[in-house]
Amino acid sequence: MDEEVDPNEENVNSVLAQESSELFHILSRQSPTTIMELCQMMPSEARWENQLSAASSSTDPIKAMLDYFRVARPEKCRIFLQSVCFLCENIPMHLESRLISVAGDPSSNPEDHNPPSPPSEEQLMKRPRIDHWDEYFTSVRGLLQWRWKRLTERLVKDVQLENVWVSLRNTNRVRDRPDQTPGSADRGSRTPESDGDYMFLESRLTLETFLQGCEGKVTVLIGKAGSGKSLLMSCLGQQWANGLGPIPSSYLFVLLEFRQLNLLSRPLTLAELLLQHYLPPNGGDDAKRAIMDCLLSNPEQSCWVLDGYDEFHGKLNRQEMQREPLDLEKPLPVADLVSGLLNRQLLKGSTVLVTCRVRDVMDLDGVSDKVGQLLEWGHHEIKEYVDKFFGVKGHSADRALGVQAADLLLSSRHLLAMSSLPALCNICCICLEHVLLENTQISGERNGEEDRRGEPHAHSEQSGKRDGSEERVKSGTNGRAQLRPTLAQIPSTLTQVYLTVLGAFLDPLNIYCRQHITLDFSNQYQLCTLSRLAWRGIEESKILFEEGDIPQDVLEFSVRTELMSQVELKRQDGTLVNAYCFIHLTVQEFLAALRLMTSADVSDAQLKKRFSLKTRWTTKSDHKTVFTDSLYLHVCGLASPQCTPALVQLARASGGTRVQSWVLKRQELVRKMLKALCQSNSLTGPKVLELCHCVQESQDHQLAKQFVEARPILELRNIRLLPNDIEALAFVVNAGGDNDIGLGFGACSMELECLDVLPRCQSIHYLSFRSRKYGDKFAEKLASVLPEFTALKKLEFCSSSLTAVGAASLASGLQKCPDITEINLNDNNLKDNGIGHIAEIFTKLQKLVSVMLGRNNTSLKAVDCLVEKMASCLNIQHVYAEYDHTHTQIHKTKPKSTISLLNQDWSKPEMQNLARTLAGCPSLAVLDLSGGQWDVQTLKTLIQFLPELHITEKIILNDSCSSVESLVILTSLLSRCPPVVELHIRLQSPVQVSIVFAGGSKKPANEVSKMLRLRCCNLLPADLERVWKSLGTSSGLTALDLSSNSLGNKGLRKLLDVLPRLSNIQEINVSNNGIGMEGVVMLADALSSPDSLTEILIRYSLMRNSSLLPSNVTTVCTKLAQCGSYLELEFSHCSLTDRAIKNLQKVLPKMTSLQKLNVSHSITSTADALMLVSCLNDSQRITSLELRYSTFHCHFCFSVSRNQLRFNTYFYLSHNRLTQQGLLDVASTLCTCTDVSSVEVRSVFCMKAERCLIWFRQNGGCEKSLRFKNNQLQSEWIEDFVKLLEGSERGCIVSIEESWIRSEAAVCLLCRCLDLSIQTLHLYGILTSSHLTSSLVDCAVDGDQLSLIESIIQRCPSLTELDVSNNILDIVGAKFFCSSLPWLPNLTTLRFELFHICFVKYNARDCELVGLYRTDIKLFYCSLSRVWFEGGGLQLMETLEQCVCLEDLCLDCVQLNEESIMFLARSLRSITLIRNLRLNKIATAMEQSQANSVLNLLAAMDGLTQIQAIELDSWRMADAGIEQLTRLLPVWKDLRKISLSENLVSDQSGETLLEALRACSHLEELHLSSNSLGDLTAAKMAVVFPSLTHLTVLDVSENRIGCEGSASLSKAIMSLKNLSKINLTAVGTSELCPVAASLAHCPLIQDVGLGWNNCGDDVALELARVLPLCHKLTRIDLESNNVSVCGAEALLKALQYCPALHLIRLWRNKGLQNEAQRLSQTDRRLNFSST
Repeated sequence: MDEEVDPNEENVNSVLAQESSELFHILSRQSPTTIMELCQMMPSEARWENQLSAASSSTDPIKAMLDYFRVARPEKCRIFLQSVCFLCENIPMHLESRLISVAGDPSSNPEDHNPPSPPSEEQLMKRPRIDHWDEYFTSVRGLLQWRWKRLTERLVKDVQLENVWVSLRNTNRVRDRPDQTPGSADRGSRTPESDGDYMFLESRLTLETFLQGCEGKVTVLIGKAGSGKSLLMSCLGQQWANGLGPIPSSYLFVLLEFRQLNLLSRPLTLAELLLQHYLPPNGGDDAKRAIMDCLLSNPEQSCWVLDGYDEFHGKLNRQEMQREPLDLEKPLPVADLVSGLLNRQLLKGSTVLVTCRVRDVMDLDGVSDKVGQLLEWGHHEIKEYVDKFFGVKGHSADRALGVQAADLLLSSRHLLAMSSLPALCNICCICLEHVLLENTQISGERNGEEDRRGEPHAHSEQSGKRDGSEERVKSGTNGRAQLRPTLAQIPSTLTQVYLTVLGAFLDPLNIYCRQHITLDFSNQYQLCTLSRLAWRGIEESKILFEEGDIPQDVLEFSVRTELMSQVELKRQDGTLVNAYCFIHLTVQEFLAALRLMTSADVSDAQLKKRFSLKTRWTTKSDHKTVFTDSLYLHVCGLASPQCTPALVQLARASGGTRVQSWVLKRQELVRKMLKALCQSNSLTGPKVLELCHCVQESQDHQLAKQFVEARPILELRNIRLLPNDIEALAFVVNAGGDNDIGLGFGACSMELECLDVLPRCQSIHYLSFRSRKYGDKFAEKLASVLPEFTALKKLEFCSSSLTAVGAASLASGLQKCPDITEINLNDNNLKDNGIGHIAEIFTKLQKLVSVMLGRNNTSLKAVDCLVEKMASCLNIQHVYAEYDHTHTQIHKTKPKSTISLLNQDWSKPEMQNLARTLAGCPSLAVLDLSGGQWDVQTLKTLIQFLPELHITEKIILNDSCSSVESLVILTSLLSRCPPVVELHIRLQSPVQVSIVFAGGSKKPANEVSKMLRLRCCNLLPADLERVWKSLGTSSGLTALDLSSNSLGNKGLRKLLDVLPRLSNIQEINVSNNGIGMEGVVMLADALSSPDSLTEILIRYSLMRNSSLLPSNVTTVCTKLAQCGSYLELEFSHCSLTDRAIKNLQKVLPKMTSLQKLNVSHSITSTADALMLVSCLNDSQRITSLELRYSTFHCHFCFSVSRNQLRFNTYFYLSHNRLTQQGLLDVASTLCTCTDVSSVEVRSVFCMKAERCLIWFRQNGGCEKSLRFKNNQLQSEWIEDFVKLLEGSERGCIVSIEESWIRSEAAVCLLCRCLDLSIQTLHLYGILTSSHLTSSLVDCAVDGDQLSLIESIIQRCPSLTELDVSNNILDIVGAKFFCSSLPWLPNLTTLRFELFHICFVKYNARDCELVGLYRTDIKLFYCSLSRVWFEGGGLQLMETLEQCVCLEDLCLDCVQLNEESIMFLARSLRSITLIRNLRLNKIATAMEQSQANSVLNLLAAMDGLTQIQAIELDSWRMADAGIEQLTRLLPVWKDLRKISLSENLVSDQSGETLLEALRACSHLEELHLSSNSLGDLTAAKMAVVFPSLTHLTVLDVSENRIGCEGSASLSKAIMSLKNLSKINLTAVGTSELCPVAASLAHCPLIQDVGLGWNNCGDDVALELARVLPLCHKLTRIDLESNNVSVCGAEALLKALQYCPALHLIRLWRNKGLQNEAQRLSQTDRRLNFSST
């Protein structure tokens, strides 16, 4: 580095020669006047030459001038350099200082004949300013050297920047880098760059290298607490002070600690920050001004190190838009000064280096130019530190201890993980020293030996010398050891390590016992005080404590034992004070955890508040904290039984009473909170991993078992995993016993060492690795441990960077896994050689059934190899290979033999080879050859070999055959190949081709039929002749679909000409073919002919949107009148004239076979509609009439009723633009038509959702109902209608829902309707009428508005029901209703569900709920769902005990504490008349009451013999609770409903529960969703359900039912004749065809949920078949399945027979993405939205 030069020692000319290059650039930026003045210093002849050079270039004179003075006399050269310094601007400080130093004083140049002009005043000030600057540099160097000397007094290991490793990170990211899985275009063709987080050697660089080039930038160095950031910054400063290191010595080095900046509370200027609080200069104000002048004029010559941002209390300002410079003279808060440095608003161009923790780098997002993360120590660094810790003095005894310590440390996962951080490595050494010395025979004392315990390579504040080392009794190893320590004697958890360390610090003679940890503290008072101090620091976010915060004796004790270290701080006024901190943040957190577990001063609520899992994903919304979030981890560890003795000791020292029971209770509380988390399904991957650590710390195997039961497959994504993480996973996984467990790792950065630990996870049946981070080295390591997974059945290594080399490694490992059944290596880069390696092991794995090798950059050679191997391995059922660079496709293996060879461009010879190989396969269910662009010869080759192939279900050729010529070739299969029964071809995008064999047909086996479906193939009339020729005469065709082509009338004629040859034809579909009236007449002739043809579909013909002549109507209908079979006639979108309607009216009586007539969109007037309706009296065989999208006047419905028409089911009036008067007419049919049972009108002014239906009475029922929803009805209309209805139709239930019925409008409407003396009124945007009730639900009513109804409610003494749920009632409103109770002596029902605000601030007694049990009020129904009560609802439970008449009680989601649970149990024993009991989620609301509380509540229900409905969702009662419940079920003979969702019910317990339910013969609803039910439970349903004949609702969603269970479930459903709703969402299997078929046996079914099951078209087709049989079905949910256009169109076709069905949800079905709009426009009941 450059250094100052003495003018007497260094030649001035040589200095000019050395600096000429930099001087040239500086002079080039000066003004011409300055250059001219400097040129005047040269002799005249030299100036003349210089002027000549100037003519050619502006820089040549400068170069000539420098060349001249470089060889001039030293005196002239010296005067020139002085002039340069005085005249030029923006000279770097280091250069200016050197030039002036070598040039000397200007007065020493008397011989110069051409002196420059006299220097200005500003120029004369440069020399003293530089002197002050240099003097300040010297002071800073001294400060940093003194600081370093103080820090290194106790260091065990030298600090060298070139030996510290850093990993580069992206500057703007906020969490671990997401997976770099390439897009579709890159699939299988490249290996992406290594991820920095994965810690590849190529991504590592030394800290010295990392800091090089940081000049003028903002650099951030991040690392964990204890990684040595502060010490490294001090080392960096020391190196700068010695002229070494990456920071130039010419820069001013400013090292500021954020913990020091926290003390600067008042605003200050930059000068005050530097010259008062960093280092005051010598020389007073002149020196300060000079230093600031130099700094501001050369900001780039300064380096600001801001250490420990994670400890900063302030918040940095983000200036993302405009960064205006800050006023240097204006005092600013410290946070603003720091922000100014980072945002370049202060000292622009300066070098800034910030250190912080990983999670705090978020605050620096957008301002940092480079971010590096300190890498943790590896085995080598750890072993080196241990050796030095035990061998500082070189004694053999220490070295022997060091060898043992290193062996033990490297064998203990906890100690090894801790030791990866320097500060914690020191603590681990202390722990090992303590254990080793206690387990070694003491053979002598080492007198006078100094304590070797030193500081780690870590925080700078750990500099105190440990006192009292003379008192320690050191044990040597020169004698024979009685007991050599083993790994079993090392603490088994992280918490126990800290407890052992604490014992080592406090008393070297404490004993560590493997079974229990006992601490025989002689200083228990000091320890209690320190734990109290640590807890206070946690509460106040404080890590530094002043002397006044700690009692003197405790302070001396803590410093002497080195539990705390001293730190020197400077206050705002400049005074120095001593502060103290714990040796590490985790030590403070551990001591705070001790306080939580041993002091009654800390409440349960405070403990719960601090108990929250941290996530490794950092976000901007994270709460900033200085701590490491290990507090809850230590709390979990202290809850283990091994720590109980130590906790009891400390609790006694805290002055507690009955400490044994108190400590056990506190430990139980922790375990209870852990249990709730273990059973939760809402935790993210990082929190799941943290929970594993917590459970491991607790050493509770029962908790681990519950964790595994709730998560049979653990998915971890985008997390950096360490070996100790895998160790924690192993602890919880192994608690699952023999249960099959799955582990999935997606884009997780994982060291190879993790794979050494992974086999400790027993019972793993499924392993998955998905990320480009995993390559051949990873696969090689994985292969070496695979044989240790004895239960492994499925391995996935997908979307990775695997090549043939890695495949060979995996193959060698897999062949030692005899139980493997599935291998998935999709989306790698195996190529042909890699595929060959995998194929070689097929014969060695007898249980292998599925291999997935898609998207691996292979050729057809690999395909041949796979098929050949599969032909020789009968056990393999599914081989999947794909050559594709266009899209990603994932196949789920089904239990049938399948070969998928996708996107292969086959030639004729290649197809011959493939066909011969396939012919050797004994049996194949499915052959999928989609995606290749085939020529005709290739297709003919496949067709030629087809009879030799043993295929049972189908061949799929999607996107392989797209020409009409290919279509013709395929058509011949129906006649040439008898096993082929169906051929489905679609040539428009997406191209779909399926050849279906008898085993794949959905038709019954005994029903012989053949189908040809050529839909959307752009067929012209000329193409039909080729199709008929290829089809031949012996095809036996029964169904022909030619829809959506371009046949026209001409093509239809060709079709009708060939009909006589199709002797078995039964159904023809020629819809959407441009067929006109001529074609319609031809079809009418065909239908009237006496043959087997039963159905012809011609929708979407040219008649649409055109006028239909009267003569056409007569012609068509006359011909159709001769048809003898079932007939449906559709004249939609035809604009029928009056004359045409009259002709239709005349001919209808002659059409004896007509059963359905559709004239939707064709009749525009009410008169025409009435004319058509009138003829229905003469044609009683018509069962269905559709008049959609017409415009009817108000008298239409009256006219219909006067015509005395008889309707069997419904009258469909949707989409007819009814007016409000029309609505009244529709509603009045309830009064005028005796057979009308209900009317439904919805959204008549919103055409998309309009629905209007009049339903007619079935089976002689007498109930009537009316529902109006969102029809923009006004208040006056509602009043008039209620008045009319109340006078004429009593007992009718009316529901009116409008969005405006809110707040005051709701109350006013209620008042006016109450004045009408109606019997029932419900307002929640809905108005209802039945018996005398009053309801204000979801109306945003507050307390002040209720005074409006006070006088009216007093006049309603007969009121029986009161409902004010889901409103915003304050204490005034609550008191109003409670004070109204005396006026309502007949009140039997009270609802306060979702009652907001009232009970948040006031408890139950404030609201006078004690009125609930007034002796003169017999309350039968009480609902307080989701109400929050102060004090855990204790007073409510006391109140309920007095309500002995209660028959219906709802306390869903009510917050109950343990005491309230006890009172609830007591209340249930008193309320013996209860019939309906809803206690959903009360266990969750009270933080998961312990199992005993759940069992006690269940036991309290044994007296509820009249119970009819019970809901206990989310109790998580598990098997023990189910066992208790099954004892009660035989007593509940009248049980109608039971709900046990989210109760951790296992398959075995489900079977037991079903057997017990056999006694509940009246059961109507059974809810068992979100449990772990499987095939056993389903089989029991098939046995039990035939006896439960009243069952109407069944919900078994989100369970684990398999294929066998699906078959059992279908048998069970067949026996449920009264079933109206079934929910099978995410039931566990996609094989639901039997279930769909069973619905045909449920005539009352209304709602079917089959979403999220990955069901295919087979289920959709089966549903389409049974839909016409389910007349009451209103809703089907098929979202998130695998239904394609084929299945959707089948459903669409079936919809015409299902008027009651108003919704089929098809969202998230991948095969429908391109067709969703077309299908929904065809029928809006097909819903493709997410809502």
